[in-house]
Amino acid sequence: MVSALAPGAAAPDVLVPHWLTAAEREELGTLVRCALEGAEVHPVAAIHLSDVLTELHVATARDAMWPGSAARVRRVTGWGADVLPVRLSARELTSVLTLPELAPRLRTALCQDRP
Repeated sequence: MVSALAPGAAAPDVLVPHWLTAAEREELGTLVRCALEGAEVHPVAAIHLSDVLTELHVATARDAMWPGSAARVRRVTGWGADVLPVRLSARELTSVLTLPELAPRLRTALCQDRP
């Protein structure tokens, strides 16, 4: 059964996979943890950044439980064995992209598919 959203209702967040290497995931986690430890993050952004940290853990757990899914994508694309999808909502991604310490290389990885 398909249902439509009520008029004026908020649309649910869509999680988009961002295929990141282990080093990129580690860098992203470190960046987000440092941002959350600082006092300059808006409280709403802090919630989204906390969700990013959760997803980084979930991505690793997902691959441990169901390794075949990401492995098929890596095999077809030729990506390395350490590349995993990190599923982020637009709000979570925006919160990360607004961090001034975000390295250009990581910004590129989050904003486009892997080469």
